[in-house]
Amino acid sequence: MEYILIICISLITLAVLKFVWGIRIKDIKLLKELGFDKKLNEITNKLPENREICNDILKILGNENVNVKENEGNQASLYIAISNSIIIANIKNTFTRVQTIAHECLHSVQNRRTLIFNFILSNLYIIYFISINLYYKKILTIFKLNPCKIYIGFGFIILGFIQYTIRSYLEMDAMIKAPVLAEKYIQQKNTLTNEEQKAIFDNYKIINTIGIKLSNYSLIANQFIKLIIYLIACMIF
Repeated sequence: MEYILIICISLITLAVLKFVWGIRIKDIKLLKELGFDKKLNEITNKLPENREICNDILKILGNENVNVKENEGNQASLYIAISNSIIIANIKNTFTRVQTIAHECLHSVQNRRTLIFNFILSNLYIIYFISINLYYKKILTIFKLNPCKIYIGFGFIILGFIQYTIRSYLEMDAMIKAPVLAEKYIQQKNTLTNEEQKAIFDNYKIINTIGIKLSNYSLIANQFIKLIIYLIACMIF
């Protein structure tokens, strides 16, 4: 019964956060429509290729020792702290590519200790989540204690909270600074007219207003969903 209660509380919490932050499906659709807007994309097509943009922005940040790669097979661009490299995904057909690249470049200048800890903890969290769900019976058999469910769950919640706190800090920091850095780069290039720059910057504001709260909500929802899956496993086994 207590598991069902916690599941209900978790779902209610997600619903309340969704309401308070004003997360709407039509906003998600708007993000996709704006991201692939043909007119806006035609404007940013006047700017250099993604790799050159990345190297230029890294130069602005004074961090030119990052290894930049392009991989169209990737679903998302990312910065890998362990190898100090930026992988640029297939973002050629979206006007947000400059801001996306700026976001990953900003990750490269964040506190390295925090980045490495986030990388290690994120992987441990995934391993822990998979282990307690796939090998739940074996874990209980080894410890031979009913309270083990509580200890495992408590450890899962603590790990999730720490992982969310660190990841949220890194992502929000980069998301808030990325549009400013992208605007600085575009202005320095002086390739676009004032009207074109205004069109890009105005739509950056729209995307970021929606994107920042949506990203934060997604990070929290991810933790609650994993907790719910664990609680369902507890009820089954």
